[in-house]
Amino acid sequence: MPIRKEIVGLKKEMIAWRRHLHAHPELGFHEHMTGDFVAEKLESWGLRVHRGLGGTGVVGVLAGQQGDGPSVGLRAELDALPIAEKTGASWASRHDGVMHACGHDGHTAMLLGAAKHLSRSPAFGGTVTFIFQPAEEKGGGANVMIGDGLFEQHPMDSVWTLHNAPHLPCGMIAWTTGPAMSAVEDFDIEIQGTGGHAARPYVANDPIGIACRLQQELESLVRRSTDSYEEAMITVTRIRSGDSYNVIPSAATLSGTMRALDDSVMDRLRSALSRLCSGYETMFEAEIAVKQHLGYPVLVNRAENTALAAEVAAGVVGEDRIYGRHPPVMGSEDFAFMLRHKPGAQIWIGGGPPDGDGPQLHDPRYDFNDAALTIGTEFLVSLTERLAADGGG
Repeated sequence: MPIRKEIVGLKKEMIAWRRHLHAHPELGFHEHMTGDFVAEKLESWGLRVHRGLGGTGVVGVLAGQQGDGPSVGLRAELDALPIAEKTGASWASRHDGVMHACGHDGHTAMLLGAAKHLSRSPAFGGTVTFIFQPAEEKGGGANVMIGDGLFEQHPMDSVWTLHNAPHLPCGMIAWTTGPAMSAVEDFDIEIQGTGGHAARPYVANDPIGIACRLQQELESLVRRSTDSYEEAMITVTRIRSGDSYNVIPSAATLSGTMRALDDSVMDRLRSALSRLCSGYETMFEAEIAVKQHLGYPVLVNRAENTALAAEVAAGVVGEDRIYGRHPPVMGSEDFAFMLRHKPGAQIWIGGGPPDGDGPQLHDPRYDFNDAALTIGTEFLVSLTERLAADGGG
């Protein structure tokens, strides 16, 4: 099915929205201008708009004209990343050190496109709730909106989202059934040793040396704590200590993340990390404190919902543009919280060159591919119509 002409007719407008959002990025829970922009658009199309969930979240509600039917939730993210942009685009970020390097500007523009089209063609039964969520990148905005009463104030039978995939050619659609994105948990390991003069290391208890050995152990901990078929990883991303050439510092902090595609595996990694640090504390006669920061759970797409989305996708882009089952990825997404409360799925939409060899997500050179906007909007609209026709799936 070709993209309907009414959505093609929105392309220039969606590009303008997307580039405006790209030029004015805001970090999580500070998306005030972004929220104003979204709310103004939704209100101008006659949607009931609710603000304040999650602080800066925006929710638009559209009732269909065909009476009773399912309540469908469609979600996009508002926030950007603390990255200095290097795209060189004329619409590049005007906010130093902040950019839309994950494509949330595109996600928001596609969802706005779906809202505008459906507001002009509300020949469906039920209700569509458009969720514009803050703080996906850091802060778990989805969980905060849920805690603020998202699903109580706006009942939904299912909830869905698209995520752009620059590693797939533009126009391709992919999905994963079951665990699709990993759980993540950050950690800080604080090592308290004994400082001293660099010329007398034998009278100090150097925390940097302990941190370096511990980093090596952590990188291999997964192999000793999980089976070969269980996907998991521990990555050390930061070691901080000292500020002088001739002083052995008294403390060091080692930080990183743990990731797994199964909650029980994450539990084992958490326990193994604590045991390892306890052993190092005894072995090196140092004080080692582990601080673990709960992150996002595993994102799990239910089989029946993914199958329905796959059928819709095939109707939008054609069977030859279906990637099929995408392997799980070790990145994380707080949409996982929503899927713990409601059925639904996250679907990948390609946005890269034919070989997929372009800047990837979280790269300062990355820019959402505007050619994907009408494809994503058509998918969201077609999914909504299919759910309404099926009575909710």
